[in-house]
Amino acid sequence: MASRHSFLADDFRETPYWWEAWQPHDHDPMDVSRETHTAIVGAGYAGLCCALELARSGEMVTVLEAGLPGCGASTLSGGQVTGGVNIGKRMKAGSTHDPVRLESRLKEAAASYRFLETLINREGIKCDYRRAGRLAPAWTMEHLRKWQGRVELLNAFTDSDVVILSREALREELATDAYVGGALIRGAGQLHPAKYYAGLLAAALAAGVRVCSQAPVTDITREGAHYQVTTARGCLNAARIIIATNGYTGALSPALRRGIVPVVSHQIATRVLPESLQRDLIPRGRSVADSGRVTTYYRYSPDGQRFLFGGRARFYPLDRRQSARVLHQQMVARFPRLRDVPVSHSWGGRVAVTLDALPHIGQTASECYYALGCNGSGITTMSWLGHRLARHLIEDEPLERSAFGTPLPGHPLYHGRPWFMPVLGSYYQWRDRRDRQRERRRHNALPSTPARGPHDA
Repeated sequence: MASRHSFLADDFRETPYWWEAWQPHDHDPMDVSRETHTAIVGAGYAGLCCALELARSGEMVTVLEAGLPGCGASTLSGGQVTGGVNIGKRMKAGSTHDPVRLESRLKEAAASYRFLETLINREGIKCDYRRAGRLAPAWTMEHLRKWQGRVELLNAFTDSDVVILSREALREELATDAYVGGALIRGAGQLHPAKYYAGLLAAALAAGVRVCSQAPVTDITREGAHYQVTTARGCLNAARIIIATNGYTGALSPALRRGIVPVVSHQIATRVLPESLQRDLIPRGRSVADSGRVTTYYRYSPDGQRFLFGGRARFYPLDRRQSARVLHQQMVARFPRLRDVPVSHSWGGRVAVTLDALPHIGQTASECYYALGCNGSGITTMSWLGHRLARHLIEDEPLERSAFGTPLPGHPLYHGRPWFMPVLGSYYQWRDRRDRQRERRRHNALPSTPARGPHDA
C-alpha cells in the first residue's frame, strides 16, 4: 500500500525496476592489461556488441568501463525495440531528403532489428523478448496526419508493417480516450533490458573479451602506430581505439561531445496492479510511445503485473521522487484508474540525441573510431552500431558503405554542454499542452461528439 498522503509505495526504491532481476556488479574484477589490440571505451550495448564480434574474429579486445558494467543507459531503458520508426521521424513523402540515402537508412534500420533478433537467438539470451507490436497514439489530428505521411515509406523499406488506427480502433488497444487515433507498428517488440545486457555481457566474456570495470579513461595519446590509454586503474597500449560512450560522452572526446546532446529519460514502475488492471489498460500487451515533441512511453512489465511509464519529466535536474511525481501525474492523466496505484521504483538514464537525429559510426581527427547516437532507440540502434562497426573493421571496408557512416555533425554555438535544454524542452512541453488543449476543444465542438473530461499531461 502507499504511504499516507503519498503516491509512493512504502517500499519505494530509487533504483530501476529492471535491477530486481539483474543488477550491475563487479562480476570478476580484471586488471587493466598493458597490451591489447582494440580498446573500447564504454561497456554498453554498442561496446559489447563490437567487442563480441571482434573477439570472435580472433582479436584481443579490452573494454574499459567507468563504473560497473551495465550501470549506464543499457539497463535503464524502457525495453521497447523497433527497426526504422525513429529513423524516419523527420522523413515523409515528398520531402527534400535524398531518396537514395533515405532508402538506405531505412533499410539499414530494418536490418538492425533483424540483427537484434538473430543475436538474441544465437546467444540464447533469455530476456523476455517478444514481438508484441508497438502503438504510436496521436494527441492531435496533425500528429495523426504526419504518421499517415510516413506509412508508405516505412512499409516500403522496413519491416515495420505500420497501419493507421482511428480513434475507435485505438480505443480497442488502449483503455483511454486521450488520443485521436494512432499507428500500430506490428514489426516491433519488447524485452527486459537488464536481462538482455546480462546475456550480452556473458557472451562477450565467454568469447575472451576483457571487461575492466571502475576504469574511467582520463587520457588517450597517439604514439606512432599505437595509442596509450590512461585509466584510473592503470595504462595500456592499443592499436585501435573505439569510443562507445553515447549519452555519457564527456570531456575525454571534445569533438564527439560537441555532436551529442545528452537528455535524461525518467521512468517509474507501479506496485503490482490489481488483477482487473493487469491486462485491461493495454489488452494486447503492446508497447506504447505517444506522439508529441516530448514523447512519453509505457508498457506492462514482462510478467504483466506492473505498469511501467517513462518520458522526459523535466529538462532541469530532478531527484527521483520529484521525477516520479511528474510521471505519476502524466500516467494518471492518460489512465485515471491508476490514480491509487502507488509507485514502487523511480530511475533515469541518459540518451544521446544527435543534431541531425541520426546514429553515426565514424572516425575522429585522431583516427579513433566511434559508434554514437541512439536518439531514443538505444537497444536496437546501439547494438547494431557496435556490430556494424566491427564488421567494417574486420572486412576492412570503408565506413561510408554504411548508411550511418557519415560524420557526426556539430554546431558552432554548441560545445557539449546542453545549456539550452531547460528552455527548449520546457517550450516543447508547453507547445504539446497547447496543441492537446486545442484538439480537445475542436473535438468537443463536433455536434455528434459528447464532451469528455480533461486528459492533459
